[in-house]
This record gives sequence, C-alpha cells and structure tokens, in this order.
Amino acid sequence: MSRRALASTAVIIAVLGVGTACQPTKTTSGGGSAATAAAATATAATATAATAAAAGSSGVGTTAARKAVPNFVGMGLQSAQDTAQSTGFYALKSHDSLGRGRHQILDRDWKVCSQNVKAGSAAATSTELDFGAVKLAETCPAHDQAPPSAAGGKMPDFRGKSVKAARDALDSSTSITVKDASGQDRMVLVESNWQVCSQNPAADAALRGQPVEFAAVKFGESCP
Repeated sequence: MSRRALASTAVIIAVLGVGTACQPTKTTSGGGSAATAAAATATAATATAATAAAAGSSGVGTTAARKAVPNFVGMGLQSAQDTAQSTGFYALKSHDSLGRGRHQILDRDWKVCSQNVKAGSAAATSTELDFGAVKLAETCPAHDQAPPSAAGGKMPDFRGKSVKAARDALDSSTSITVKDASGQDRMVLVESNWQVCSQNPAADAALRGQPVEFAAVKFGESCP
C-alpha cells in the first residue's frame, strides 16, 4: 500500500473515532429514572395510607353519629323500640320497673315508665337504651324499684318482693323452699307473680349457706 493510501486510511479511522466519541453513550438512565419515579410514588402512597390509618385509629377525622334521644315514656314498649330503631338506635333492652324480675316477652303488653338516657339529649347511636316498663294495666312507680341484693352476706328483707327477685338475689347454690301462704296449697309456678309474705332466716341474718324458706301469695292478694 502506498503512503498516500495509508494516510487516507488513518484519516478515515480518526474521523470514525471522533464520530464514535461524539455519540452519546447508551445507558439505562431512562429506565432508571422511571423505576426511581415509581418507587417514589409507591413510598408516598404507603406514607399516605399509614397517615390515614393512624388518623383513623386515633379518632382524628372520624365522627360518631349522634342523634337526639326521643321521649319514650308513656309509649307502648313495642312502639318505643320501633321509634328508637327508626331514629338510629339499635342497642335496646328493657327491664321490669316494679323490680319483680319479669321478662318482657310480648312487648305490646308493656308500656315504658322510664329510660336510661334523658329525652332530648344527644347520644351516639351506638348507645344502649334501657327501658323500664310495666304491664299495660299496671301503674308506673315513681321510681324504678331496684331488685334486692344479698351483698354483704346478710339476708335481705324480701317481704313484698317477688319470689323470683328473691331467688335471683341469693346464691345459686342456696336451697329454697316456697309455700303458699294462703293455705290453699297452690303450686308456686311463675315466681315473678308471687310476693313474699314471710321468710326464714329473718332479714339481716348472716347467710352461711343455710336453706331458705318463703311463704308467698300472688300479687294482688293480701298476706295473712
């Protein structure tokens, strides 16, 4: 090869080298930038979710539903329950205002004498409403009569209380005998319908697991 040819070849190689050097180097920078952006977005989303969860657990940003409690006194028990539910209150229960321990099996046979949450006050709809009730033909007491309690290890005065309330107040292991005080020798079957006339042991006697005896008549009857 002549010197001129060699020189031309060298010039061509140099030019190609310069051209190659001037070309931008291909890297994964484009892919790396996309991955970095995706990672940053995921991190932000995770942080947002964590913040929302923390706010929810602390009660921040959440508001419990609150409603005005209606006046249920004087309503039939079934109507009171329906009204409570239509207002948004679903946690409902009832009890015997006369302290006899009767169950409100047929709600339409009972009327409301008292309520545990004052009428007109605002309460969370999760609040449990408790209705004190008596049967339709009965008169509401001035105040709910609390069932007797044998707390303190002494015999309460059960006279005038229902046999059921007396039984409920005593330890479940207590041996209890109930007889008809009228002398008719009737069976005392529904104990919430019978009132205690006399008892043994007497009121304030120490309870040491001894048997208990009651003499009773039906409510509406007079003790002998």
